[in-house]
Amino acid sequence: MQTLPFDRHFVEKLTEQYPTPFYLYDERTLRRTARQFRESFAWNAGFKEYFAVKANPNPAILKILQSEDFGGDCSSLPELLLCERVGITGENIMFTSNNTPVSEYIKANELGAIINLDDITHIDFLERHLGGTLPEVLSFRWNPGNLREVQSVIGNPVEAKYGLTTEQIFEAYKIAKQRGVKRFGLHTMVASNMLQPDFFGFTAKTGFELILEIERQLGIKIEFFNLGGGFGIAYRPDQTPLDIRRVGSDIQEEYDKANMSLRLCTESGRYIAAESGTLITRVIHRKNIYKNYVGVDACMANLMRPGMYGAYHHITVLGKEKSPLAETLDVVGSLCENCDKFAVNRDLPAIDTGDLLAMHDAGAHGYAMGFQYNGKLRCAELLLQENGDVRLIRRAETVDDYFATLV
Repeated sequence: MQTLPFDRHFVEKLTEQYPTPFYLYDERTLRRTARQFRESFAWNAGFKEYFAVKANPNPAILKILQSEDFGGDCSSLPELLLCERVGITGENIMFTSNNTPVSEYIKANELGAIINLDDITHIDFLERHLGGTLPEVLSFRWNPGNLREVQSVIGNPVEAKYGLTTEQIFEAYKIAKQRGVKRFGLHTMVASNMLQPDFFGFTAKTGFELILEIERQLGIKIEFFNLGGGFGIAYRPDQTPLDIRRVGSDIQEEYDKANMSLRLCTESGRYIAAESGTLITRVIHRKNIYKNYVGVDACMANLMRPGMYGAYHHITVLGKEKSPLAETLDVVGSLCENCDKFAVNRDLPAIDTGDLLAMHDAGAHGYAMGFQYNGKLRCAELLLQENGDVRLIRRAETVDDYFATLV
C-alpha cells in the first residue's frame, strides 16, 4: 500500500479542471519501483523486464517505463500497436497470447517481436500463416501441471487453459528445430499477486531443471527463460510487502546451483505499476438501511477488481487521514449490480457527502479493466510528473464516444 504523494487540497484543485472520478498516477513512485525491480535482477547479464501492457495500457506510462529500459509484454493486436506507437519494437516485445487470431501473429512477426506460443498446434498454424517459414526465434509457454500448487487467482495449473504440458514441450522444441528455428526461449506463468519470496525461487529451480533436460535430450540451447509475472504487492496495510531483492537473490542462488548460462526475463505488471496509481472519487450519497452505505461517483466500471473477485483496495478519506475510525460502511457505486462495491464492512472515519476518497494501488488492472455497462463512461487519467505538474494523459469519455460506433 503506497503513501499518497498528495493531500486533499491538491486534489480539490485538480477537480476544478477534471471532474471526479479520475485516475491519478505518480511518476516518481512508478520510476522508483521500476528501478528497484530492475536492480534486483541486475546480476543477470541481459535481464529484461517486459512490462505487462494489459496492466496499464496508457502510452504515457509505457514511455516512462521504456525510458527505464523496459520492454512490453503483449497479448493482443491493439497492445502490439500501442507498443509500436511509443517506439517499443523488435525483441523488446514479448508476444504471449492464447487462442490467437492470425492477424495478431502476423503483426507480432512484422514487428520482430519474440513470439511465445501457448499450444503445440500453433507451430503449424504460425508456419502456415507466415508463408511457410517460422521466425528465427521462438518460445513456448510451459504449464507445469502437478509440479505446482493451486494458486487462488490463476488456479490449479492442471485446470488452467494456458501453456504446453511437459511432454508437449519436448516435442514442440524438436519440431521447431527441425523446421528451422535457430534461437529458443522458455516461458512459464503460474501465479498472480504472490507475496511469498520462496515461490519465485522454486519457479526458477523447476524451470532451470527443465531447460537442462531439454538441452541434454535435444541438443537445443535455450537462450532465455521468461519467469513470467505474479510478483505481488501488499494491498492491505497488515500485509508484508514482497521483498523483491530477496526474490532476485533467491533466483540467483538457483541459477548458480544449476550452473546456468542464459538471460532471464520477467513480465511484471502489477508490481511495477499498481502502487503508482490512485482512483479519486467523491462521495455523493449516504444511505442507511439494514447496513450503512456510502455512495460515490465512481463504480465498478472504473475499478472492477473488488466487485469481480473481492479484491481489497485501501481507502483514504482525504483530509481525514488522522481521524479515528468511526463507522463500518460499504462503499458502493451506482451500477445495477449488487457486487458494485469498493469495500464491504470497512471501518472508516466519519464520512460526509462531498468528501474525496482515494482508492490506493489502482495503477495496474484498474482503468484497463473498465467497461461501459449501464452506459457508464470511462474516466480520465492524470499523471503527477516528477516536477510536480499534473497533465492529462487520457481524457474522460463523453456521451458522443459512447454512441460513436453505432451505425
